[in-house]
Amino acid sequence: MLAGGILLAIRLWVMPEFPLLIVLLPLILYLVLAAWGSIRVKSNFYTPVICKGPENQKSVALTFDDGPSGINTLEVLEILQQHKIKAAFFCIGKHVDEHPEILQKLHEQGHLIGNHSYSHHPLFDLFTSKKVFKDLILANASIEKVIRKKPLLFRPPYGVTNPMLSAALQELKLISIGWSIRSFDTVLADKEKLLKRVTRKVKSGDIFLFHDKCKVTVQILPALIEYLIAEGFVIERVDDLLNITAYA
Repeated sequence: MLAGGILLAIRLWVMPEFPLLIVLLPLILYLVLAAWGSIRVKSNFYTPVICKGPENQKSVALTFDDGPSGINTLEVLEILQQHKIKAAFFCIGKHVDEHPEILQKLHEQGHLIGNHSYSHHPLFDLFTSKKVFKDLILANASIEKVIRKKPLLFRPPYGVTNPMLSAALQELKLISIGWSIRSFDTVLADKEKLLKRVTRKVKSGDIFLFHDKCKVTVQILPALIEYLIAEGFVIERVDDLLNITAYA
């Protein structure tokens, strides 16, 4: 379809009665829309992504990406255990292979384990459908080997979606989970600024995105939990918040 549009544009270009800009405008608009839909996780442009829970109950969910990490994951786990909070960890398969004992602790303490790809490759969003499928299969295999359960929940690396990922998710019957509050803890090193960012507009059903490898996340996590509880929010696992099944 796209190739046909390009050929039509070229053919009409040689016809003086059709200005080039007018001919190319629909194609340009389509490409802009496609790019927007790809990088905006909430758009549901290529595949459904659940980014928020129900707004009729005062509950939120904490989620952590990119672990398990040998640096800070255990500190995050200790804080959650002290406050009796259950969270979701969307794990990278190769990190699971490196730290299976940490993943086992996360699972034993009642936290949800989700698929965050095996490689989290910088060019993941350019993979073919076949390569995406293989990557997600490898991640699930690494996780299942440790916890004896196959994850059904998936978080797109970098929050990017596209037709290749959509095809793989449909075949594997994985549910894509996004977020409504993005912490940017990978770039915000100031704990006061980070805490202010994630607490300024909390609403019922919000899903927080953090990274358990970030020291600043460890530093603000107790204060965030205390703030949410003081404001009357119940902190649930994301599968409970959304009333969906976490494992096959």
